[in-house]
Order: sequence, then C-alpha cells, then structure tokens
Amino acid sequence: MANQSDGTDLRSRVADADSGVLLFGITPPRLSNTPERIREITAATLARLESLDVDGLALYDIDDESDRNPAQRPFPYLPTIDPAVYHADYLGKWNRPVVVYRCVGKYSRTELRTWLRTADADRLLGVFVGASSKGKAVRTSLSEAQDLRRDVRPDLLLGGVAITERPEEHLRLVAKQVAGCAYFISQVIYSADAAKSMVSDYYYACRERDLEPRPVLFTLSVCGSVKTLAFLQWLGVDVPRWLENSLRHADDTLAESYQHCLANARDLIGFCRKLGMPFGFLVESVSIRKVEIDASVALAHELSRLLGRGTPL
Repeated sequence: MANQSDGTDLRSRVADADSGVLLFGITPPRLSNTPERIREITAATLARLESLDVDGLALYDIDDESDRNPAQRPFPYLPTIDPAVYHADYLGKWNRPVVVYRCVGKYSRTELRTWLRTADADRLLGVFVGASSKGKAVRTSLSEAQDLRRDVRPDLLLGGVAITERPEEHLRLVAKQVAGCAYFISQVIYSADAAKSMVSDYYYACRERDLEPRPVLFTLSVCGSVKTLAFLQWLGVDVPRWLENSLRHADDTLAESYQHCLANARDLIGFCRKLGMPFGFLVESVSIRKVEIDASVALAHELSRLLGRGTPL
C-alpha cells in the first residue's frame, strides 16, 4: 500500500496540530451480511484504497437518526457492524491508523470502558458522537463518555464532530476542546462559506481564551444522483439553493458535485492557510453505488495533490 506507516504518524500529526491530514471514511458492512460476504466487501474496499496516500481510515458508527428528522429516510436505516469489531476482525491487512467513531448513546459505560481499555492508542484514534436530538434516550451521554475517556485512557486521542451550519458551533468546539478533544471532523460540507465562518469564529474564540486551536478536518462527499442529494439534505447537510439547482439540472450530477468539492477544497485550503488555522480533509461516499465510491477515491487522490502530498492520478 502507498505510504505505509508505522501507525504513529497520524497520532503525531494530530497531536502537533499539523495541517494537511487526509483521511478516507467508510461505513462498515451491514450486520446482516455473512462473514464470507463481509470479507469479500473488505477485500474490494482495500483494493480501491491501496494506492491512496492517506494518513488513515475513518470507520463510521451508524445510528438510527429518525428522532432528529421525522421525514422519510431516502435510504433505509440498516444496522452495520460495530466499527471497532470490524477493525479488529476484518481489517488486519490495513496497516495504517484508524479513526473509530463511537455513537456513545448506543453503549453502556461498561461497554465504552472495555473498548477504551483495550484500544491500541498508537494505531487508533476515537471520535465521540453525541445524541442526534435532545429528546433521544441514551445509555451514555457525550459528557459522561468524555469523562470516562479522561479517567480510563487519557492517552487515546479523542476527536469531536463539527456541524458547520449550526449556530454557535464554535463555542461547542471550544467546550469539546476543554473536555479533551484533540481534533474535529466536520459533517459533509457543501457550503464553504458556512465552514469558513465556523473555523474563523473558533480560531478567534481560541485566541481570546489563550487556547491553541485544534485541527478541523473538512468532510467532502460527492453526490451522483438526486437521491443521494436528498439523503445529504436528510442528514442535515446545507446545500445552497443555487447548488441544489445546478445538481438537479446538470447533465452529469456526479461531475458537477465533484468539481464543486474540489472548488470548496481549494477555497478552504487557502482560507485556513491565510488564517493560520490547522486543517485537513476526510473524503467519503454516503452512497454505496460503485460510481460514487470510485469518484470519492479519485477525489482523495486529487486532494492529496492539492495538499502537496503526492502525485495526481
């Protein structure tokens, strides 16, 4: 695999607040799949990612978010393998670091404590995700999970989620940083302006408090169909109306969204470098369609070039 690491590079870069970190995000296979089918899916995924120059893989923890949005989900919610289990049981051939998401409300304190105690802090980083709505019943709250990590595994680098469109999000980032977050990963971004406003507010809020801002990784995801667009919007992604019109009426929706993702990346790179804000990117596909996954891989290659990491496709 390209740029094989000893497992400590991502941890060091995050701890040092370096800019230019690049991750690729995937959702573990569905829980209903047989072990044989899971191995087939994993082999195909690793083959796609073999040539990518990325610092690590992000494994998502999927939860039912119907409490947050009562509208019909464009793609049905289907339980997936626990990302920590998937990494331990099926990703032995992936020799680079992994960022494991934890929707903490799904787990008891005992379950989270067990994972924290057994996690390899040299090769794993965590991202704690809170409840999808205030009224959702949870087994462990975000603040409880943060306290647990501080008490059980303070050496495990912890990340938090950033929702660029949410009012006063920069204050949430500051609070998460004080609670132990070493980096942040945004929700999918289609509005560069919202992302720039959030990181600007966060940067200056840190300066007012004599805090060093922690890296924000911007998530980019291509959109290859009107149904994928509807799913992004269901997830809460702010797609500006002019862009929604462009995607809906484009001769090639995937190519249109790909170019927009690149334009946003260039805009965010320039803005963060001028501001002095540590940043990076995570590339994903919210669709399981091969054409959209392949486009996401191509986007990761192009981002690597933009970041000065390697050579283009």
